[in-house]
Amino acid sequence: MKSIVSENTHFKIPFFDCDPMAICWHGHYVKYFELARCDLFDKINYGYKMMRDSGYSWPIIDLQIRYIKPMIYEQNIIIEAGVVEYENYLKIKYEIRDLETKKRLTKGTSKQVAISLTDSVMQIIAPDILREKLADYL
Repeated sequence: MKSIVSENTHFKIPFFDCDPMAICWHGHYVKYFELARCDLFDKINYGYKMMRDSGYSWPIIDLQIRYIKPMIYEQNIIIEAGVVEYENYLKIKYEIRDLETKKRLTKGTSKQVAISLTDSVMQIIAPDILREKLADYL
């Protein structure tokens, strides 16, 4: 899947995200995806505050993760998040790699849908505001 627009986020695995064997707990991977997703949204000038101000919430309706290799304490990683679909829902792909070796550690996808804040109706087609924010990358 080729990304329409993507952003990279650098991160160092902290002590408090690891188990006694210095291996990053698998549940934190979702948090790392979120770090990159927020940077991606900032890049297109449609962060969560802007989403809310535009009249929509964007809950995640599907999340998939493939754990390839464990991450460890103090490992420097790079998390890439990229928009791959946007017409009916917002699909973002993720890849986490070791910063030094570039070896892939994890990959995944998430899907988000627009929900109108005024009447809580799920939008079948992504709102115009998302199309406007992505226009420079299409």
